[in-house]
Amino acid sequence: MAGPAIGDGPEETSSARDLTGKTVVVTGGSSGIGRAAATALAARGAEVAVVGRNPERTRKVADQIGGTAFLADFDRFADIRELADALLSRYERIDVLANNAGGLVKRRALTADGHERTIQSNHLSPFLLTGLLLPRLVENAASSPVRIIQTASAANVFGRVRPGDLDFRNRLWLGGWPAYCAAKLANILFTVELARRTAGTGIESYAFHPGFVASSFAADTGLMKVAHLAGNGNLGSSPEEGAAGLIHLASVEQTGSPSGTYFDGFRPNGRTSAGARDTALAARLWSVSEAATA
Repeated sequence: MAGPAIGDGPEETSSARDLTGKTVVVTGGSSGIGRAAATALAARGAEVAVVGRNPERTRKVADQIGGTAFLADFDRFADIRELADALLSRYERIDVLANNAGGLVKRRALTADGHERTIQSNHLSPFLLTGLLLPRLVENAASSPVRIIQTASAANVFGRVRPGDLDFRNRLWLGGWPAYCAAKLANILFTVELARRTAGTGIESYAFHPGFVASSFAADTGLMKVAHLAGNGNLGSSPEEGAAGLIHLASVEQTGSPSGTYFDGFRPNGRTSAGARDTALAARLWSVSEAATA
């Protein structure tokens, strides 16, 4: 059975399930939600691959939890390909891939690969990493389920994904919020299409909203309407609270919901943009993402 929303979960949802023998990859693992999730999952016995951009912070977290540090800048596809090679070389089996890296970019800028930074770090690079690991994950899932988890956001309800203009070349920037909301919707669309494409393989694909975590994230954008929605009116939960949904999805025996589900905290079928239910859009986004990362 799926648990309740963060903050009113029963004891059973927060009890520590033994994850000894499981391997979990956490991107964006050097700070915030990623760090909190990596720490909790390692405490439950999992072997955790801590993926981060900052060498000092990433190695420090890995050392503290007994995990392994992997360095990658999600603004660079070359880094993602090197990361995938390193993970495949290091681990014969990966049980959970947590695509948690990303964020909001206040000023529009392009990556070395020619894409707007928000869509690349939040969607295209996780899409590429997942695709590069997918053959191994499908192989692993033949013996026991493998989960792929996207850190999305309730901000997706404001998102508009235009496959012909992922890079926001012809749209208003407005401090980066429209691009961020579109990227979070893309996370959910990716989850839905990934579930469709991997049906019957043992792969389970989920997305979740972590709540609005206390940080400097978008503090000076002025669009507090989005922030209030993302935090359900409670601005400033801790990284540990924000990570609870990720920890739950990564460790619970059964989620109680079908692959492709978007969770708000522990609750399945969270509020989404109408676009999140557009299967044709999800398929189109996949095709465009494949071309962008080729």
